[in-house]
Amino acid sequence: MTMHYEGAVNDPRSLLSSSTMSWYQIGAVAITLSLCALDGFDVLAITFAAPGISREWGISKSALGVVFSAGLIGMAAGSFLISPLADLLGRRKIILLCLAVMAVGMLVTATSRSIAMLAAWRVVTGLGIGGMVSVIYPLAAEYANARRRDFAVGITAVGYGIGGVIGGLVVAELLRHFGWRSIFIFGGSVAILMGPLVYLRLPESVPFLIARARPNSLAQVNVFLARCSLPEVSELPLPDHAARRARRSDIFAPGLARATVTIALCNLLFVLSFYYLLNWLPQMVTELNFSASQAAQVSVATNLGGVLGGTALGWTSNRFGLKRLLLFSLCAAAGMITLFGQTPANFPLLIATAALTGIFLFASAIGIFAVLASAYPSHLRATGTGFVVGIGRVSSAAAPAIAGFMLAAGISGGEVALLMSLPALLTAIIFSTLDVQNVAIA
Repeated sequence: MTMHYEGAVNDPRSLLSSSTMSWYQIGAVAITLSLCALDGFDVLAITFAAPGISREWGISKSALGVVFSAGLIGMAAGSFLISPLADLLGRRKIILLCLAVMAVGMLVTATSRSIAMLAAWRVVTGLGIGGMVSVIYPLAAEYANARRRDFAVGITAVGYGIGGVIGGLVVAELLRHFGWRSIFIFGGSVAILMGPLVYLRLPESVPFLIARARPNSLAQVNVFLARCSLPEVSELPLPDHAARRARRSDIFAPGLARATVTIALCNLLFVLSFYYLLNWLPQMVTELNFSASQAAQVSVATNLGGVLGGTALGWTSNRFGLKRLLLFSLCAAAGMITLFGQTPANFPLLIATAALTGIFLFASAIGIFAVLASAYPSHLRATGTGFVVGIGRVSSAAAPAIAGFMLAAGISGGEVALLMSLPALLTAIIFSTLDVQNVAIA
């Protein structure tokens, strides 16, 4: 692979930013994608396990709702509390810690004998997932060069949909031969297997090594550069004063506060539309007199569309502009959610509509993460991402309940879909006020 060097060769960040991405960097981004897929699997796992739990324990849907909320609460807490540690201790260390927490949480969940125990261990698992997911997006951005940065974040986020698709196929086989507990045993085992892969093949990022320079940072940076077939550097740039004195509250400092509030508000609103559709789609399909199996197929079509849409946005954002594509995707997502709520009982039409909805819905989510990953300097990147993702996790817990309340109040399914599409449209309006050109990786 031919390397092209531009800019100051004494700054390793400039070397990595201007050079063609090496296979070593591509492999690191692939690992972040796999970690995101683990998140997608876990969200799906509890949904598939719920019928078996309900039958075995004879519990109500409201009790299961507590379990669903417990996991989301844990994820929000992990985003708020654990992810900022990555800006102090290192991205790889926190990912390894989170994988350990996830593995323990999933494996012990399989031994649960009561709702209280199940909910408690879902919180533990959520802590690990929330902390890890908030770190992998900025890490993917820091591995990539300037040209492929948005694509690296986008392809990482596509892992969520891939985890949903592959996880759904695996879970179906597990439930066919084993009980619901096998789902969590499988998830915990995957988390354990990911540990050595992260330890051996997921290096600490160069921007972090510079921002939090330690005695061995220069050696680590040169190892990274050598694996990318880039020349070594004799010394590291000095970390700026802000990096040495960084605090969590700095994401609200002058120059960052507006971006933090705007992106957090956009994510909070968009997640209402996103999780409404993902949670209520199977119910919407079954109410059209289709089977649960057919509803699952429509859900898979949504995730497959999401993989396509997310990949397309990441690949074309450098050519057409991330902001322009994101605004289009948000408006299209709002329209498709409304359209899906009006789709008649025609199965091929439902599949096609779900796939198109997934394309724009996931492309919008990935676009927001791409902006988020570029909004902060390296010493605050995980902290800022954790805050915004945590806000979104809280909103994700509210979305299904809000829709359920409206349905219980007698509002039709089509009208609910229209109302729940409005947050995505409002997200586009608010996001249009943010100057994306002013955010950059450093």
